[in-house]
Amino acid sequence: MDTFFSRLESRARAVDSLLCVGLDPHPADLPEFTSEAAKEFCLRLIEATVDLAAAYKPNAAFFEALGPAGIAALRDVIAAIPDEIPVILDAKRGDISSTAQAYAQAAFETLGADALTINPYLGKDAVDPFIADPEKGAFMLCKTSNPRAGDLQDLPITPFPSPTGRGERGVRVMLYEHVARLASQWNTHNNLGLVVGATQPESLARVRTAAPDVWILAPGVGAQGGDLRAALQAGLRADGLGMLIPVSRGISRAADPRQAALELRDSINIERSAVSGQPSAVGIATRSPLPALRSLAEGLLEAGCIKFGSFTLKSGIVSPIYIDLRRLVGYPQLMALVASAYCEILSALNFDQLAALPYAALPIAAAISLQGGWPMLYPRKEVKEYGTKAQIEGVYEAGQRVVVIDDLISTGGSKFDGIEKLESAGLQVKDVVVLIDRSPDGGAELRARGYDLHAVLTIHDLLAYYEQSGAIDTAKIAEVRDFLKG
Repeated sequence: MDTFFSRLESRARAVDSLLCVGLDPHPADLPEFTSEAAKEFCLRLIEATVDLAAAYKPNAAFFEALGPAGIAALRDVIAAIPDEIPVILDAKRGDISSTAQAYAQAAFETLGADALTINPYLGKDAVDPFIADPEKGAFMLCKTSNPRAGDLQDLPITPFPSPTGRGERGVRVMLYEHVARLASQWNTHNNLGLVVGATQPESLARVRTAAPDVWILAPGVGAQGGDLRAALQAGLRADGLGMLIPVSRGISRAADPRQAALELRDSINIERSAVSGQPSAVGIATRSPLPALRSLAEGLLEAGCIKFGSFTLKSGIVSPIYIDLRRLVGYPQLMALVASAYCEILSALNFDQLAALPYAALPIAAAISLQGGWPMLYPRKEVKEYGTKAQIEGVYEAGQRVVVIDDLISTGGSKFDGIEKLESAGLQVKDVVVLIDRSPDGGAELRARGYDLHAVLTIHDLLAYYEQSGAIDTAKIAEVRDFLKG
């Protein structure tokens, strides 16, 4: 039996498209707001785009506003769409028990839709009736683009915290990230996806990290101002699939709707090719999906945390690249993305506390602590000469296991200074986690002394991506590579 998403994927491949054409008969776009005018409006769009659309998405509200005649028009519109093209009814249903079953029956049987947008606020029993049939699908609201969505969706939570608090503590996430993780768990029939606004690429990247395989319906391109390229880079899977871009007014209100759809389809495919054709443009893909790392790489460049030019280092050597992660404190959204990337690694490690190395890692570790719910301590650079004369700041007990957090690694020297202070206080150290590995040997110094290095990115990951994306001139990339070899 074909599942909803296997069918959608077959259609996307057949027409080489991830474009979902929205069918929104808005009163302002009709000569008169009648069921017949709404129906004709949609049929013209279908005729103009039938060979370009991966799916169609009629908006139930405009038809329902027209009463029984409007519902009949909606049924006729859905019936006019060729069988091989999935139809997603945008109705945002959400209820439980027999009511949810009735909503599912209305969408799938009475109206003939193949999928439905739903609201998961009532929990899994409100979702189950919509995904009971593998051939029918649902897209759960996850991170929407309306101005007050953050009232609920951005609430920080710690799902399923461990009572022991020892290496099992739940990672602190935004509520919408938890919804994304639930979608991965509940998607047992390959027919449950997510709705995430294309206007929020950083949120898209987080959702893709939390739900690496699910399909995402990403409205907001066009009239709502979503950046198509940024959204695709954040939300596409490494295979160039897993994402639908619904566009309504950007097509229907164009002077030539077919040409507008064609240009959108082609723009989407440019980014798809970049992703699927360069699966290793940013490495460490086994730990975190490519789109999230790509957003992070671009954010670091835009924030000036990574600079290309000519810089005199402390040693007196002139370098063509300079990494300044202290600038992260000026970019809270980027800092949150950085913390999320660390959390991805930390969730697989066994430890009791974070141990930040001063100074650059202190704000990074604080962001990780807030997001992941882990307590934090840090060794002082200089021993306190007054009061408690503490060498380690924080609340801890001898024997606890700490994971060392730093911004980057060039050599192991500075790490060993901090580790020695931690171990002299009776703390156990096994793992060191950094954002960027700039070392020539990938942390061989640390491994030689029994410590494991984990890096979100390596300098070579970043150079490969900046070169592939065209962000930095190829000649400058070659100069940096030559410098690093020396």
